[in-house]
Amino acid sequence: MSMHERKTIDLEQGWEFMQKGITKLKNILEGLPESQFSSEDYMMLYTTIYNMCTQKPPHDYSQQLYDKYRESFEEYITSMVLPSLRVKHDEFMLRELVKRWLNHKVMVRWLSRFFHYLDRYFITRRSLPPLNEVGLTCFRDLVYQEVKDKVKDAVISLIDREREGEQIDRALLKNVLDIFVEIGLGNMECYENDFEAHLLKDTAAYYSRKASNWILEDSCPDYMLKAEECLKREKDRVAHYLHSSSEQKLLEKVQHELLYVNASQLLEKEHSGCHGLLRDDKVDDLSRMYRLFCRIQRGLDPVSQIFKQHVTIEGTALVKQAEDSASNKKAEKRDVVGLQEQVFVRKVIELHDKYLAYVNDCFQNHSLFHKALKEAFEVFCNKGVAGSSSAELLATFCDNILKKGGSEKLSDEAIEETLEKVVKLLAYISDKDLFAEFYRKKLARRLLFDKSANDDHERSILTKLKQQCGGQFTSKMEGMVTDLTLARENQSGFEDYLNSNAHANPGIDLTVTVLTTGFWPSYKSFDLNLPVEMVKCVEVFREFYQTKTKHRKLTWIYSLGTCNINAKFEHKTIELIVTTYQAAALLLFNASDRLSYSEIMTQLNLTDDDVIRLLHSLSCAKYKILNKEPNTKTISSTDVFEFNNKFNDKMRRIKIPLPPVDEKKKVIEDVDKDRRYAIDASIVRIMKSRKVLGHQQLVMECVEQLGRMFKIKTNRLTPIQIVRTIDITGTTSVTR
Repeated sequence: MSMHERKTIDLEQGWEFMQKGITKLKNILEGLPESQFSSEDYMMLYTTIYNMCTQKPPHDYSQQLYDKYRESFEEYITSMVLPSLRVKHDEFMLRELVKRWLNHKVMVRWLSRFFHYLDRYFITRRSLPPLNEVGLTCFRDLVYQEVKDKVKDAVISLIDREREGEQIDRALLKNVLDIFVEIGLGNMECYENDFEAHLLKDTAAYYSRKASNWILEDSCPDYMLKAEECLKREKDRVAHYLHSSSEQKLLEKVQHELLYVNASQLLEKEHSGCHGLLRDDKVDDLSRMYRLFCRIQRGLDPVSQIFKQHVTIEGTALVKQAEDSASNKKAEKRDVVGLQEQVFVRKVIELHDKYLAYVNDCFQNHSLFHKALKEAFEVFCNKGVAGSSSAELLATFCDNILKKGGSEKLSDEAIEETLEKVVKLLAYISDKDLFAEFYRKKLARRLLFDKSANDDHERSILTKLKQQCGGQFTSKMEGMVTDLTLARENQSGFEDYLNSNAHANPGIDLTVTVLTTGFWPSYKSFDLNLPVEMVKCVEVFREFYQTKTKHRKLTWIYSLGTCNINAKFEHKTIELIVTTYQAAALLLFNASDRLSYSEIMTQLNLTDDDVIRLLHSLSCAKYKILNKEPNTKTISSTDVFEFNNKFNDKMRRIKIPLPPVDEKKKVIEDVDKDRRYAIDASIVRIMKSRKVLGHQQLVMECVEQLGRMFKIKTNRLTPIQIVRTIDITGTTSVTR
């Protein structure tokens, strides 16, 4: 039979045939005894639709079949699906719904195949919803809309039972929630509005109830353990049956109720809050606190504040302890103050190690806690102890580590490590320039008196300081270390010179250290009247130096010199190790037996202060090389001295110390002078680039520019002083 002779199928007759196929499908879904579709059955049904849609008008029944397709679903849902759902409740209703939804999807798949021809032509031409969508929409409009509230309530009630520890059928929930997702046909509105919004509200209420009990009953660590566990479980819930898009919203609800709402009450719990955990070194609990509070907005702010307070209190206690200890020692008149200060710096380093480890480990290196640590240390590191500023204490501490026979016996690694830590502490000290000056003074002593234990360590700390504070900070110190290497070469050159020029030998072993003035601290140079023997030395060296360079002027600093003198006493000859000043004084007694105070002073050409220190060290201290009349403990200008021939000692060599001059005042004055220059230079620099500037603004910029090295006292920057400075540059003006 050719196409043209095809018999027209009318609607009634055709639909009746289709109806048989649809009934067969329903029976299969309902589980009634029914044979499966064969490929012939399928082809017959498909072809019937094809034929009814391709007949010439008015027999093209496409529109009618499209309507009947929908009606088949509506009829089935109304007669079979809804009645079966209405009689079931809770979990049973959920199971029935899942079964009906699966069946419905099967039915949509089959009918869409039978009616496929509609999809291909009719629907495309008319821009109507495709068959698949029509089928699913029927379920949404008739079934979902009716049961969604009951379903949502049943699901949420199961979730709450699970939160209370009951076992529930998670797979069932997953299937039910998939319906909320799938029914949206590619958009999440049904899931979000009909289910998720209600779940979030319920979750907030649930955890709000829990939190209000726990916050009263539990310690802070216990509460945090519970909170962490709850968050873990909610995450797990999402993994098993909620849609992944819910995770963030759900966790935020839990965090809000458990952590945000109770934050301050929890962190400030009397014995177990953040202070307590820091006090008792509860590292695990602190890590948990960080993990929990970093999730909530600004949650770490109060934790870092408490951390800062805690460290400040501990550090301030160390300062007080050192103060008390120092004043007790002063009362006992024992000279252990220096040792106390060493112990203090050691303790500050230990404190820093401890809390830096907290920042790295418990607080995962978070910048907020680095800042808190820095601010805390800046508070007590700038307090100073027993009249010594922290800048001086640190410099002394370094000196003790770096000099031979310092109070600490450390391995090379330990020294490196300690120096590293000292430089870290320096970052917190506001007067870095003061540290630099004290450090330079002490470095000079180590280098000049051969007290430095190890050149490598000296260079190593300079490298560390350079990294921390910049090249300008260390340039003079580096110059000093280099100078000393050059001075050693110079000395061996001098020895060669003496060996090859017999006439030049001064008869005394002479070591001279030649230094570059700019690098070293400034030393007073007096015109000491040198003994004849020494004058010869100076002349010989000057001749040697002339052979090397004509353009440099030598200035001799006798106050830094040392001499070894052989003193012939009645019992034996003893070698005395003394300063150049002491040597000069003793050599006077080769020519005279008795000398008065004023004679010694005139012959040496020194000031009262220096003469008093000198004579005290030789006649009133441990070794009485000179006898003094009258025999008192202090030196006065009417005293008379003579050589003590009876002096004896079990040692062959003795060192006679000269009491040290207090350098602190000088260092502070020098630094103060340098600061004045630095401020002036800074003002000039700023004004040259800005030309005109308000006073406030200028002060701010100065503080900013110089703040890395020292804290400016702003009373130094009054408009009057600034104008005086600026007069020099003449091209700028400050407005007030």
